Amino acid sequence: MSFEQSRLRSDMIGTQVITRDTGRRLGVVSQLWVDIDRGRGEGGEVVALGLRDNILSRVISGPEQIMLLSSIRKIGDVILVDDDSAIEDDISMANYTNLIKSEVITESGEGLGRVRGFKFDVVSGKLQSLVIASMGLPQIPDQVISSYELPVEEIVSTGPDRIIVFEGSEEKLKQISVGLLERLGLGSTPWEREDDGYIMPTSASNQLPSGVKQQAPPPRREVAPPQRLELEQPIRPPVEQPMPEAEPYQAQPLNIPQKKKVMEYEEDDF
Repeated sequence: MSFEQSRLRSDMIGTQVITRDTGRRLGVVSQLWVDIDRGRGEGGEVVALGLRDNILSRVISGPEQIMLLSSIRKIGDVILVDDDSAIEDDISMANYTNLIKSEVITESGEGLGRVRGFKFDVVSGKLQSLVIASMGLPQIPDQVISSYELPVEEIVSTGPDRIIVFEGSEEKLKQISVGLLERLGLGSTPWEREDDGYIMPTSASNQLPSGVKQQAPPPRREVAPPQRLELEQPIRPPVEQPMPEAEPYQAQPLNIPQKKKVMEYEEDDF
């Protein structure tokens, strides 16, 4: 195996993998998988490469194929392997990590940035340094964002999405690119930013563990607003009003026609 042993992750991404026996194209490198527990205290080792049909397959579609780092025979413009057997069909990446976007903090909790890449030994797979920036997005060009290199010897411990380094590790950082914002004087490193003010840490004593149902608070007792006191007025008996005297009933006169007397005439005897 004859090639430069130290490589950056960014140098491997997008490189085609070709078989030596038939010249078949197996895919392009889309991911590097790290066993962070291997070589404890040394930063971990790259153990495998993820291959896809093209670099955009991860965004569009297409399954990832896994190839062990030990299958590489030569690295140049392309990566050469012996044959199709370099593809592993029965290997799981569940216990491995790609380290990308992992937060890097000191023992005192000071943030140094996020991992956007790393340098490693292609033969042994051992990590040599981490590439850190304010954002862990490898897709952002180096001309846009400032990045720094930190030796893996500064790593104290690792965990899911977090890497803890020794206190004062920011002094061991080596700048490898100057971003556009820094060139314009608009950006600064995370550890050089001044806080606007002290923020009291939130206590976790009252926090519930996951899956515990919180009891509803007791109903709040409503207190009636104070009433204004009024002096009692003496109760006075009601004044009786005199009833109006009833007028005597007067019957209405009846209009009865009077009977006229008719004179009777006696017949004279003749």
